[in-house]
Amino acid sequence: MNNTGKSVVTVKENAAIGEKYYYIKHTSGLDIYVVPKELSTYYAVFGTKYGSVNNKFRIKGENGYTEVPDGIAHFLEHKMFENEDGVDTFSRFAATGASANAYTSFFVTMYLFSCTAYFDDSLEILLDYVSKPYFTEASVQKEQGIIAQEIRMGDDNPGRALLFGMLKAIYANHNARLEIAGSVESIAKIDYKLLYKCYETFYNLGNMALCVCGNVTPEQVIAVADKMLKPRKTHEVENAPFTEAPQVNKPRFSRKMQVAKPLFSIGVKDTAISGDPNERMKKNAAMTVLENMLFGGGSELFNDLYKEGLISQNFGAWHDHNRSMSILVVQGESAEPEKIFERFKEYIAAAKKNGLSEEDFERCRRVMYAGYIKGFDSTDAIANRFLGDFVFEGADMLDYADIIRSLDMDYTNKIFNELFDESHYTLATIMPLETAGKSTDTKII
Repeated sequence: MNNTGKSVVTVKENAAIGEKYYYIKHTSGLDIYVVPKELSTYYAVFGTKYGSVNNKFRIKGENGYTEVPDGIAHFLEHKMFENEDGVDTFSRFAATGASANAYTSFFVTMYLFSCTAYFDDSLEILLDYVSKPYFTEASVQKEQGIIAQEIRMGDDNPGRALLFGMLKAIYANHNARLEIAGSVESIAKIDYKLLYKCYETFYNLGNMALCVCGNVTPEQVIAVADKMLKPRKTHEVENAPFTEAPQVNKPRFSRKMQVAKPLFSIGVKDTAISGDPNERMKKNAAMTVLENMLFGGGSELFNDLYKEGLISQNFGAWHDHNRSMSILVVQGESAEPEKIFERFKEYIAAAKKNGLSEEDFERCRRVMYAGYIKGFDSTDAIANRFLGDFVFEGADMLDYADIIRSLDMDYTNKIFNELFDESHYTLATIMPLETAGKSTDTKII
C-alpha cells in the first residue's frame, strides 16, 4: 500500500523503439501501467497472479497451506460477473459500448474490456465489479451445473485432450497437468466460503495489476482509480512448490477419439528455470528463435515431411517459459505420428552433430524482433502481453527489445544443447476410433 497519500507516477521509455509507459503506484496499493497509443481502440486489463496451478497456498506468515479443489480459479472468474444488486456486468458494459471478457490460464486470471468511446465509464465498471465479490451458496450451486456442462463439452474436444494428455505425460507433480476448469468431481467440492478465501488471498491489490492502453493519460486513469479503489492492506502469497525431475513423467500418451486423422504433439520438458526475470526473458528469446529455426515453415524438417506427405500445413511449434514451467511443443496431424517422432529425434541429433546455421539464426532473430515491434500496433496485444508475459513475471516489456537485439549464436546454441535431450521428450497422440461408436481408450505408457 502507498502511504504517501498521493499516487506516484514514473515514466519508462525505450527511445530505440519509440515506445514508453507510465507506471503508477496508486494509493490503494495497486500497480498501474498506462501505455499511451494514438489508436482508435482503448483496452484495459485488470489481472491477478492467480491461475489453475495455484491450488495450495498460504499468505506469507501463515504456518500451513490451504488446499482447494482443482478448477476453483476458473470458477471464481465466472462468479465475479455476478453483482449483489442483480445487475448483469455485461449489460453494464453494453451501456458504454464496451466489449468485455475474462480468462483464466495456468498462472493468471484477467478481466478486460475494449472500447472506442466512454473509456472512463468502462474503466469504472471494470474496477468496480472486480473489487466487489458476491457469492451465495445458491448461486455457487447453479454455477456448478453450468461449469460441469462446460467441462463435459471440453472432454469431447480432441485439441484439448491432446494438450492435457501431453502435459500429464510430461509432468509427474506440476499442476499444469490438471485441467484449468477442473473436473466435475472437483468443482462439486467448491462452496462460497472457499471462493471468498481464494478471493481474499489472491485478489488483494498487492497481487494484482492494471494495464491500460490507448489514447489516455495517467491523470485520467488515476482519477478513475481514486474514485473506485480505496487503500487496502496488501499481502504476499506463497504457493506450495512443485518438484520435477528433468526427465518426462511418461514417454507416451495416446487416446482414441472421433478424429479424421491422428493428431500428435511432441513435448519437450525443461526444468532449467532461472529465478532472474531478465535471464528468463533472454531464454524466452532463444527458445522463440529455436522453434522458428527448427520447426517453422522455412525449416528443413517441415519441408521434408511436407514433401513426403507425412504432415499438413498445420504443423508448427510453440513454447512457454515462465517462472513456474518451461516446455517446447511441436504438433500437427499425420497418419504416422510415430514416424514423425523418429524423424524429429533424428533431425535434432543431426543438428547437434552438424551445428545450427548462423544464417538461419540471424534470419529468425530479425523476424522475432520485427514481430515484437509490430505488436505495439495493437492495444489488446500490448496490454495482455504487458501484464501476463512481463509484469507478472517481474520483467519489463520495453527491455525485451534490447534482449532480442543482443541475443547471440553462442547462447542460443547453449540453450539448444541443454533443452533437446531424448529423456526430455514425450509423444502424445489422438488416434481415430477404429469402430464407430466404440468408447474412447486412454493410455499413458
